[in-house]
Amino acid sequence: MENQSTLASTDSIGVATLGGGCFWCLEAVYQRMEGVQKVVSGYTGGKTTNPTYKEICTGTTGHAEVIQITYNASKVSYAEILEVFWRIHDPTTLNRQGGDVGTQYRSAIFYHNEAQKEIAQKSIQAVVEAELWAGKITTELTPLDVFYGAEAYHQDYYNQNGEQGYCVAVVAPKVEKFKKIFKEKLKKEYKD
Repeated sequence: MENQSTLASTDSIGVATLGGGCFWCLEAVYQRMEGVQKVVSGYTGGKTTNPTYKEICTGTTGHAEVIQITYNASKVSYAEILEVFWRIHDPTTLNRQGGDVGTQYRSAIFYHNEAQKEIAQKSIQAVVEAELWAGKITTELTPLDVFYGAEAYHQDYYNQNGEQGYCVAVVAPKVEKFKKIFKEKLKKEYKD
């Protein structure tokens, strides 16, 4: 009986990989979302094996800055994760988020299986039909190949460096936007 219980809880764990500009912004938002268990900043979508942040910043590796979200699928769905994704970054600016410019900052959904691909396609269509953004959606939809975790100093960045200039000017407004739009999706410890 214990094995069945363990199997059931394992079955409810999902993993999503998203790119929407600087990974510090996405990480900070999803860390505050109910049902999210872990967020790891990293890189995917390029050719270089085990890339470093310095290499990524050159824009020559092909990798995007991404986050990999581990979530409890019985508390939050992949579709809900994407719903937040569309609101916390601008999916209409090709290879750019604000002042961050380059292919490493592209908007991207790296799906893990065909079910995620189908949900992502429907999500993109819903965003277009709702005219959520005035411009054309440039978000890349690509199968996940290899995810590389970023260096340790990038992990939990906003929580550890909230007073740093970039965090105050860029990350904090995205966190506040999430808290305002999705207050019902906030973890208890982040509710005001």
